[in-house]
Order: sequence, then structure tokens, then C-alpha cells
Amino acid sequence: MYSNRRGGDVTGPHSSVARVIERVRPPVTAVDGHGDWAEAERALGTPLPEDYKQLVATYGRGDFWGALCLCTPFGDDNPVPLRADLREDYGPLRDDSPDRYPYPLFPEPGGLLAWAVTESAAHVCWLTEGPPESWPVVIWSRDDDYERFDCGAGAFLDGVTSRGITSELLHHDPELAHWFDAAIELDHVYVRLGEGPRPYDERLRILRDAFAPTSDRGDYEYEGQRQDHFAVDGTGWLMTYECTYGHQLRVAFPPADSAEARRAVFAAVDLTGCPVLSADTVHGTSSWGSATGPADGSPSR
Repeated sequence: MYSNRRGGDVTGPHSSVARVIERVRPPVTAVDGHGDWAEAERALGTPLPEDYKQLVATYGRGDFWGALCLCTPFGDDNPVPLRADLREDYGPLRDDSPDRYPYPLFPEPGGLLAWAVTESAAHVCWLTEGPPESWPVVIWSRDDDYERFDCGAGAFLDGVTSRGITSELLHHDPELAHWFDAAIELDHVYVRLGEGPRPYDERLRILRDAFAPTSDRGDYEYEGQRQDHFAVDGTGWLMTYECTYGHQLRVAFPPADSAEARRAVFAAVDLTGCPVLSADTVHGTSSWGSATGPADGSPSR
């Protein structure tokens, strides 16, 4: 598949990024978002667009609505660095099937240079034709499908978040507001629950009210099995309430928030009338102890 899309009424890079910031709350700290741009550009062998630099400085490494991860040139342990040469991975494949690669690969003149990756392993690239501020965006899927958008990185995200740009290769649920999750390590605790007197929908409402304000992160329902994902605004806490893999509340949070998260979760669950059966750490260092735990809700470490 090959398509060419225009970016609608998006304008210059500065106003585009400003509009993205209005719609998508930036993190408190931009992970791998700051460093020596001059050195980064020397290593790449090219200047970079100013709107991309603003996006990196504002958001850093992380996920836009779980669909697009911004690559940055900074960070010693960065798993998604801004890479200069896609030919290392794709050059031999292109030699075997040149018809599947309609664009050159950077640092070839006018080549594709990836500035983000998607949840489906597609590359979100610039087509490095002309000066950096005029580089268009090309999404290149792992099935070698392509979409071209005649705008830069900031204007592309502006168009997607305003719903002025649509893409078949970039996941987006139009029912949900856009969000950004910084790439920070989270502890994950699964709180197994017994059944209470209230139905699922009422229990979910009680939980959302107890953690308010919250934001939807999607849901799943099939043959009586339910999952509801939401975020606790301003905290970085992520919640999944479900009866799909047993009745439980899955909680992810920065490790420093362990004591506060434990107190809040146990208090919220208590309002639903459901007993806590266990609180098991699935990933991370936090230990919430037994189901009953200390009376003050402090963690045991």
C-alpha cells in the first residue's frame, strides 16, 4: 500500500507543537529529552527540524497514547535512539527485493530517517529531501506499506491529535482523548479481589470516583469478560479493573509512590465492598504485604 496525505490546515512547527501541548499533557520530566543537540547533529551528519527538537525537549522518550514512541538522540540506555542508518537492518533486504523499498534509506540522499516507532513496529520517518524544516513524514510498516504526509513531525502530531490527519498505519481510538506516558520504570501490583454485593459497572464507577480525576485508556468486553483501563490524572498511575483473568485491579505506579498508591487502592477497593484476597508484585520492587497489611497502609519492604 502506498498513499500520500496532506496535513490539512496545520501551520508552522512552533504553533503546531504548542497545539499538541494543549491537547496532550507533557510529563513533569522529559526522559532522555535533553542533551547536546550540536553533537547529536554532528553524529547524524545532518541538522534536525526545530519542531522535533521541541517535541523531544517537551515530552522526551515515551508513548503517545500507546501508539507512537518518540525516538531521541540522548540517553546512554535509550532503547529507541534516533538512529542514523537504517541500511544496517534493511539494506540486504532491499537488495533482494528492491521493488518493496520505494524510498532511499538515510544517509542516502533524500533517505528515510526514523524519528519514532509505533506499537506495531512501523517506522515513523522523515523523508530527508531539502532543508530539515520541509521534511515530510512517511510511515513505513513492517509489511512495507507506506503513508506519506506532506508536513513535519510537529504538524503531523498536531493533525493526528486534532483528528485532521488520519492514518491506517497508526493506531488511534477516536473515542479516547490522547495522552502521553513517559518512559519511566513502573512497579506493577495485582490486587486480587473477592466478589462483593455490587455489579461490575457499579464497582467500576466507585473506583473511578475514588481516584478522580481519571482518564479512559480503553476497554474490552467479550462474552461476559471485562477489562477497563484508566489513568489517574497527574500521578502516572495506571489501572486495569477486570474480570477477564480473575477479578482484580492491576495497578502500575512509580516506585516512590508505593505507600500512597497502596493506601489509595485499598481505600478505593473498600468502598466497592469487595474483599482483598492478595496483593502480589508482578514487576518492580514494591511489596504491599499481605491482603490485610499494616493498619496505616504503609508498605513492607
